[in-house]
Amino acid sequence: MRILILHGPNLNLIGTREPEVYGTRTLDQINADLAAAAEGLGVGLTIRQSNHEGELIDAIHAAIGAYDGVLINAGGYTHTSVALRDAIAAGPPTVEVHLSNIHAREGFRRRSLIAPVCVGGVYGFGAASYTAGLQALVDYLKLPLNPA
Repeated sequence: MRILILHGPNLNLIGTREPEVYGTRTLDQINADLAAAAEGLGVGLTIRQSNHEGELIDAIHAAIGAYDGVLINAGGYTHTSVALRDAIAAGPPTVEVHLSNIHAREGFRRRSLIAPVCVGGVYGFGAASYTAGLQALVDYLKLPLNPA
């Protein structure tokens, strides 16, 4: 099983950007957590981060037929990008993750355009949102009725 991990805009700054909201773990530390979790689950990972919407969309398009699933923290594009939403709808099964609880934040952050086209989401658990999301995605992909 192969999973694509996508980190969206500004996630390269986590650990230092608003640590009271996003925590102090860096992206490299989160990626190491994901790699360890993937090894335990027996799945392969490819991890990418981009601050550019088109690069995230291109990565999802390239994942079609190459990956079994996608785990994404779309950052600010979660709330604004119809194009990213459409790519996710056309791509492999996707789980949305966020470090913070987007539903307990500013009004503009409470709406996720991508949630309706994702199989599920995990948010509000800091860095643990990623590993919980990976576990949930792998479990979903193993379901006998999973259309993927």
